[in-house]
Amino acid sequence: MNILLIGSGGREHALAWAISASPLCDRLFIAPGNPGTAQCGENVVIDIADHQAVIAFCRLQAIDLVVVGPEGPLVEGIADDLTAAGIKTFGPSKAAAQIEGSKGFTKELCAQFGIPTAGFGRFTDAASAKAYVAQQGAPIVIKADGLAAGKGVVMAETLDEANAAIEMMFSGGLGAAGAEVVIEEWMIGEEASFFALCDGTHALPLASAQDHKRVGDGDTGPNTGGMGAYSPAPVMTPAMEARVMAEIIAPTMAGMTQRGTPFKGVLFAGLMITAQGPKLIEYNVRFGDPECEVLMPRLKSDIVPALLAACDGVLDNITLRWSDEAALTVVLAARGYPGKPETGSIIRGIETAEALDDVLVFHAGTKQDAAGAVLANGGRVLNLVGLGKTVADAQTRAYRGVDAIDWPEGFCRRDIGWQAVKREREG
Repeated sequence: MNILLIGSGGREHALAWAISASPLCDRLFIAPGNPGTAQCGENVVIDIADHQAVIAFCRLQAIDLVVVGPEGPLVEGIADDLTAAGIKTFGPSKAAAQIEGSKGFTKELCAQFGIPTAGFGRFTDAASAKAYVAQQGAPIVIKADGLAAGKGVVMAETLDEANAAIEMMFSGGLGAAGAEVVIEEWMIGEEASFFALCDGTHALPLASAQDHKRVGDGDTGPNTGGMGAYSPAPVMTPAMEARVMAEIIAPTMAGMTQRGTPFKGVLFAGLMITAQGPKLIEYNVRFGDPECEVLMPRLKSDIVPALLAACDGVLDNITLRWSDEAALTVVLAARGYPGKPETGSIIRGIETAEALDDVLVFHAGTKQDAAGAVLANGGRVLNLVGLGKTVADAQTRAYRGVDAIDWPEGFCRRDIGWQAVKREREG
């Protein structure tokens, strides 16, 4: 098969690494890709926002399957346009992608179909939003309705913080994403990420992970797109996974079908495991980033037949094998992130890190100059992944990889996996 993977981040490097290992994959193209994906296939320059240009490329190269990595093109309807052109595409329709594209859409879905989630209100003006906050009190969570690259959520611990977030969003601080705001109760519990492949009718559980959203050690500082992750998440026991499938994933699939927007692709449930059980924080319609970088190394089965089965509506015929080992990734970010990152600095030591046992390097925000040097080209720049029998082992190896990288202009958290490591130590 000839396969086209759309995207350029760490998630896409991890997917390219997994897809290129499939015996079914003859040629893998990545648009636009990065220096890491170039090791797995052929990077191609296509404007992925120009759906007709993507279709033309697929016809020229006889593409058998398109895998869409990021959420933006899905929310813009790329899967609809490719499918209408007769090109098999992994990813939900524009209508189904609203489950990530609009926080309000998902909250209303939860309310209609009894899916456990935080109490909420939806607002289109600052005055009524502030009045709601004054009534509910703090701490409270303020969310931009639309896509905001992981930066549209403010965990407000005081009323002043909440009101400042409301002002920022309604004054255009997040562009169109903040034209509507969802305000939620602050849930208490442990967060986890859970993934399921979906074919419109069936849902196949994948694996769990735990992300680290705050920029600083000890979960301090502003939210980011994710500073590191590990898999599996110990809080997601087999019993808890069964509850999530029954109480959250299954009613979501049924509800989406009932609404006439059946969901095909990967459903990424951000969960809070509370004293009352699992509750949905939000849905994403793609493999997480950095979660994908710890899921793919643990997947022992060929990913391509599973992606095809999701497209073809036959996921009930697929079983997947997962490694019992843990995987942990640490994100190396450019100074200034999650604000404006400092780009253009040279990164050395990548090959040294890659040569370490049980260490993988996935590129995210990188580019190469004419001389072949790797440069920082974004906020989150590299993912250093460690594999081990326990999360603590994986953590040790990941940081061994981090320490092999020579990049003074970069930074990372030094405590990724702390909750799981603490749990392991306490037995």
